[in-house]
Amino acid sequence: MSGWESYYKNEGDEEEEEQDEGPEAGEYKYSGRDSLIFLVDASRAMFESQNEGDEDELTPFEMSIECILSVYTNKIISSDRDLLAVVFYGTKKDKNSVNFKNIYVLQELDNPGAKRVLELDRFKGQLGKKHFQDLIGCGSDYSLSEALWVCANLFSDVQFKMSHKRIMLFTNEDDPHGSDSAKASRARTKAADLRDTGIFLDLMHLKKPGGFDISLFYRDIISIAEDEDIGVHFEESSKLEDLLRKVRAKENKKRALGRLKFKLSKDVALTVGIYNLVQKAFRPPPVRLYRETNEPVKTKTRTFNVNNGSLLLPSDTKRSQSYGSRQIVLEKEETVQLKRFDEPGLILIGFKPLIMLKKHHYLRPSLFVYPEESMVNGSTALFSALLTKCLEKEVMAVCRYTPRHNSPPYFVTLVPQEEELDDQKVQVTPPGFQLIFLPYADDKRKVPFTEKVLANPEQVDKMKTIVQKLRFNYRSDSFENPVLQQHFRNLEALALDLMEPEQAVDLTLPKVEAMDKRLGSLVDEFKELVYPPDYNPQGKTTKRKQDDEGSRNKRPKVEVSEEELKAHISKGTLGKLTVPMLKEACRVYGLKGGMKKQELLDTLTRHFQEG
Repeated sequence: MSGWESYYKNEGDEEEEEQDEGPEAGEYKYSGRDSLIFLVDASRAMFESQNEGDEDELTPFEMSIECILSVYTNKIISSDRDLLAVVFYGTKKDKNSVNFKNIYVLQELDNPGAKRVLELDRFKGQLGKKHFQDLIGCGSDYSLSEALWVCANLFSDVQFKMSHKRIMLFTNEDDPHGSDSAKASRARTKAADLRDTGIFLDLMHLKKPGGFDISLFYRDIISIAEDEDIGVHFEESSKLEDLLRKVRAKENKKRALGRLKFKLSKDVALTVGIYNLVQKAFRPPPVRLYRETNEPVKTKTRTFNVNNGSLLLPSDTKRSQSYGSRQIVLEKEETVQLKRFDEPGLILIGFKPLIMLKKHHYLRPSLFVYPEESMVNGSTALFSALLTKCLEKEVMAVCRYTPRHNSPPYFVTLVPQEEELDDQKVQVTPPGFQLIFLPYADDKRKVPFTEKVLANPEQVDKMKTIVQKLRFNYRSDSFENPVLQQHFRNLEALALDLMEPEQAVDLTLPKVEAMDKRLGSLVDEFKELVYPPDYNPQGKTTKRKQDDEGSRNKRPKVEVSEEELKAHISKGTLGKLTVPMLKEACRVYGLKGGMKKQELLDTLTRHFQEG
């Protein structure tokens, strides 16, 4: 399979190479930009703390600002091309393109940047509350339909292609127009209009005295995706952590890598979407700038004729593949045809028990398979039935997976996965299949193992006790890459003109003190059982060096007689001798032959010819 991979990567023009290499390296790219508007309630209730005696408790407005700042900083790192905006409603002053009262557009849809982060940062804490009152102020009346109208206008003013449009509404008022049925009706109508134009509205409701009742008004306002359960809604947030989890769950649109047909048999097929749940985070590459203007520069590649230096067009070149000693020349159309192995899709081969999937089969991060109704109606029902039966019988589906036209087929297994919700009714695990890549026979290696030194039962029991003491609940999302985190904090400090960057905590380092406290005397007891009494871990390196020197002195010398050397020189076969043999011969005759084999050959040949 490795040969196919290299062939698929090396063929084609530069643009094709870039597209093909992305998924192989774990990078997946999407077209269009995500756009997100934060619509924040700025009425007086949002600035009131739930517990008046607790000064450290954040007000609903402060929690909203903290949440927005978190999204801004994450977007700067992960996808700085996305568009973000902040709109306040229920304000004293107004600032919008339609001149509606009590609506203030703080930031229009644009890329997240340092200036925008600093502008939002000024609304944090008690000083931020005072700054907000001085700059914008709290109002007493507003119309939610007008606020949604302003957001729709912000989307329509953008010139870029947008892959997804979303409004995130932060409020702690569950019935904003309880005394005005006309305003409530207009808000419901406007929300329906937004849904029809592809704009999603998500509610981030915050805690209020007496509880937040979503059924009073917002059940008819918020957008429910086709694949979401209408009866499941997030609970109100009283803590910043809960609100952040909600925002992260709704922040990004579920964008499919591709929509493919999943063939169960010759006549039965359904449509599925393939999603990427895990992607390796890379440090972004530096951008080349023109030194005089600091403008980004572009790199262009041109092909020239070696003989006369003339510029070659794509039509002037052909491609070749070496087979043995022969060069096979191919036209561009032939290479395209060769790369098309099969039509994109999933083809079911059969089912196997889940226990047959082993950890050592892991090749790369899995993808996620979810039903799509776009190409085949009824795909969701068929997919759900297949998932339910696979979970009941504890089996996995083995398939052949071809992601794109110019991709080789992969041998994969679909592992069923149940839906899980946490105590806030936020989806932790979605229902669907994990698409796990399986190795081909060519990918498996036979690794030579050294002989095992068996431990006695007493040593095994002692190590079991140590392992039991050091166990902890591992979650991969609890550990951030310290190198990446520090890199982005350094950039953040430069962008925001901070005195010094915040130091990232390296969570990958073991907590030595806590481990020693847990283990107590167990480590010393284990050392006594395993190592000899005079064992010194500090002196191990020195002792090893001495052993290496001793073994070097004891190494048998490779000697060649003078007659053999003369015979080799006369026949021209001196090159058959190994480098150690030639070096030893030079040492015996007191010659300085250098380090390379050719230099040793020349030195010995010259010595015997002159002699």
